[in-house]
Amino acid sequence: MTQTADDQAEQARADEAEAEEDAIGELESVIGEEPDIGPLDDLADPTEASPLVDAKIDTRQRILNVALDLFTEKGYDGTSLREIAEQLGVTKAALYYHFESKEDILMALHMRIHDFGREALMLIGEEPVTLELWGQLLDQIVGEMLAQRKLFLMHERNQAVMEKLHREDHDAEHEDIQNQFRRVLGDERVPVRDRVRMAASFGVVFSSLFLADVSFDSLTKDELAEMLRDILHDVLRG
Repeated sequence: MTQTADDQAEQARADEAEAEEDAIGELESVIGEEPDIGPLDDLADPTEASPLVDAKIDTRQRILNVALDLFTEKGYDGTSLREIAEQLGVTKAALYYHFESKEDILMALHMRIHDFGREALMLIGEEPVTLELWGQLLDQIVGEMLAQRKLFLMHERNQAVMEKLHREDHDAEHEDIQNQFRRVLGDERVPVRDRVRMAASFGVVFSSLFLADVSFDSLTKDELAEMLRDILHDVLRG
């Protein structure tokens, strides 16, 4: 029986969906359960969630988990896509389904750091920022950053590569976040002494995690969080 044009189109769509499911299945069948690193901005729109989309998101995050471990332990330059694929037990071709290159994987990890600044700024409106609100904002950031501590360790150990990681979308977002923080810290409705305290307390949080490397490994996450919060509030109180 001869297929109509509509039948052929429907069959083509079915074949495409099957191929997509097979690619995801190759990864899902061998990786098993691992904790993810949190939501990523470049993932599918959650309003379009489906079992297939959920599987793609889960697989993508598992790839990022493995890459994060390898980039931290061996460095970005010392890690190949083949090694990432081997850790997952799949072929390099399966990785290309989710990422076009190793640099794309690094960029996806790096953009998680941008999330901390973006989420913090969502709490700030157009009104002058008080020291109390700033302290609450940093309290939240401390918890979020320590939950993703390895991201900052990876960033620090691959600083030279990170400095070369320039793309139009990345640079535009980076500049936007910086400009919003400049707006808050430059708001002349807030006493300049308070703004200096706000900037200094912000530096306490980020420098402690970016520059400390493994210096504080003897502390638990909760212990370090408590110390950081005590210090940043000391700075805010002056």
